Amino acid sequence: MIMKFSNRTAQITPSATIKVSSKAKQMIRNGIDVINLGIGEPDFATPTAIADAAIDAIHSGKTSFYTPASGLLTLKQAIVERTQRDYGVVYTTDQISVTNGAKTALYVLMQVLINPGDEVLLPKPSWVSYQQQVYLADGQPVMVDTDRNFKITPDLLEQAYTSRSKVLVINSPQNPTGTLYSKNELRAIGNWAVDHNLVIVTDDIYGKLIYNNNRFYSPVQFEGRISEATIMVNGISKAYSMTGWRIGYIAGPQELIQRVNSLLSHMTGNPAAVSQYAAIAALQSDQQAVSRMRQAFEKRLNTIYPLLQKVPGFEITQKPQGALYLFPKVAVAMKMVGVTSSAQLVERLLNEAHVAVVDGAAFGLPGYIRLSYAASLTDLKTAVTRINGFMNHYLEKELSGGIGSETN
Repeated sequence: MIMKFSNRTAQITPSATIKVSSKAKQMIRNGIDVINLGIGEPDFATPTAIADAAIDAIHSGKTSFYTPASGLLTLKQAIVERTQRDYGVVYTTDQISVTNGAKTALYVLMQVLINPGDEVLLPKPSWVSYQQQVYLADGQPVMVDTDRNFKITPDLLEQAYTSRSKVLVINSPQNPTGTLYSKNELRAIGNWAVDHNLVIVTDDIYGKLIYNNNRFYSPVQFEGRISEATIMVNGISKAYSMTGWRIGYIAGPQELIQRVNSLLSHMTGNPAAVSQYAAIAALQSDQQAVSRMRQAFEKRLNTIYPLLQKVPGFEITQKPQGALYLFPKVAVAMKMVGVTSSAQLVERLLNEAHVAVVDGAAFGLPGYIRLSYAASLTDLKTAVTRINGFMNHYLEKELSGGIGSETN
């Protein structure tokens, strides 16, 4: 029998971040001392109080049975209350849907919003899965050029807009660059989107990871037509160090949520009950654990950023304001090493310097690489020392005229 597969899966590529992390972990299992900066996963254990709440839920018999497909009412209420505290925005529980992680939230939104041929505007660069999720909805991702700070603007959006444009995805602070949009920038983008009858999907997963006295804003905070056109996606993975628990959520118009819930009832059923009780504890906590982790990430960023700036061939002039990533330009480094793509440089860094990073091409911008600072400060310093040594080795070769022998 010759098995035939759907056309939609033929154009899907595996997640680059998961791929590089998997390879790094395999090398570690093989006894190689690899520092993995390839995946945006906080290195902290889930706070004890949250884990204890999950254990208590198991012991009390709350986790043995199905819950509603869109999540427990008590969890939805906790999301409503946390959103009101954090955003100053009031939702009702029938405007909330709980999903198996924020990735599923984004996927199901594309399924609900997109018809074949509809275009989704995405910043270039942006998270690796946005494009693939649009393809899986039979839509067309359109990468929008960004300015020197990796930000989309109304003028740049206008250049990418067509009559088929339907959805704009914005992520602030952004993966992979750490870019944070100001209130005025978001308002201008929101007004442009509404004027062009676009739905705005705001991915706020890094909204609690803001550094150095910068401030987070979301399009849902603008009353009136911008907030009415905006669907918010969030989750507990990053801020609460709960990547393995897989709880995300959507906040939006009731009619949208009804359609999302119908699809989830056939697609995933309910999120794991024990994870939902853990999420309730996380959202209802005093947020001190979130603050401690945020401060640790801020210290790592402030320590590692100036060190990375000194690496030969690396160019990074815009200090990230949030999220967990650095996104240096490596065109000069590629030339020094004698490779023709950032993918080749990533491979050499892994095999020779034993540091795992991600190719910027996965985010739509080749010639860059992404490094996550969701690792211990010791590991981060060691990683930069290794990268620096790797680049200085090739710098010496270049100065001596011997780089040609290194060309792939």
